[in-house]
This record gives sequence, structure tokens and C-alpha cells, in this order.
Amino acid sequence: MDKRIKVLFRQMKTYREETLSLVKDITTSQADYTPDGFNNNIRWNLGHIYLDQYLWIQTVTKERDLIDDSFTNWFGFGTNPDNFSDETPSLNQLIILLNEQPKVIETNYITRMDEEFEPTEMGIHTVEQALIRTIYHEGLHAATIQIMKRFLPLI
Repeated sequence: MDKRIKVLFRQMKTYREETLSLVKDITTSQADYTPDGFNNNIRWNLGHIYLDQYLWIQTVTKERDLIDDSFTNWFGFGTNPDNFSDETPSLNQLIILLNEQPKVIETNYITRMDEEFEPTEMGIHTVEQALIRTIYHEGLHAATIQIMKRFLPLI
């Protein structure tokens, strides 16, 4: 495996561990609480991180079987917890999915990281480039989660 790809996957796993460490001590009720001034809650942010990583791979590869469409309805851009249903993954389910995701992506795309696809509007045309973008995006939402934790009630 190319050294830069090894580094990318190590970063992906490390940043994911950091994101998940932010929610290790919160309750389900806290994860579902939307503080004043915020559009979403912590559970939504976690689901959005999970969805975004697959959506960007899907956008680049045009492969449509990466994630169930329901995730877009619950956690897509412009959605909020009002879109949740009884089928929306719980906090614990999202933690499991997020924990597994880096390994799933590595297993499925390790040999395709440099494969060239039609460029997106941002010029992204490889899975590697999509993952770099999603790591940045995850950091933004991890920071949001960190800020939101300051406003959580003791539930």
C-alpha cells in the first residue's frame, strides 16, 4: 500500500476516534437535545458525518449502493431531527456504524484510491480526494458537537 494512502487511512481512523470520544459520556436524551440557537442535535451531527463520507464516495464513483436512501432523509443537508422516524438509527447504532466505517471504506476502496472518475464540481475525481474532503467536514461537525456539549442539560 502506498505510504500516503496508509497515512490517509490512519488519519481517518484517528479523527473518527476523536469524534467518537466526544460522545462517550453523553446520554441518549442529551444526544437528542437541540440547544437553543442550533438547528440540529448531536445524534443528527453523528448521522450526518456518517452519511457525508459515503455520499462523497458515491458522488465520485457513481456507485449507488453505498448507503440506504433513508440516511439522506434523516441526516442529509437541510434536514433536522424533525425528519427522524422510528427507524432512524439510535445514538448507540450510530456509534457502531461510525466506528466500523473507516475499516469498511478501507476494505472496499483500498485498491481504488487512485482510480480516476469524472470530476465533481469541486474537481474531486478520486476516492482519496473525496476522503480528504470528508475528514475536513468531520472536523467541522466534531467542533459543533464539542460546542453543543456545553449547552446540554443534565438529563
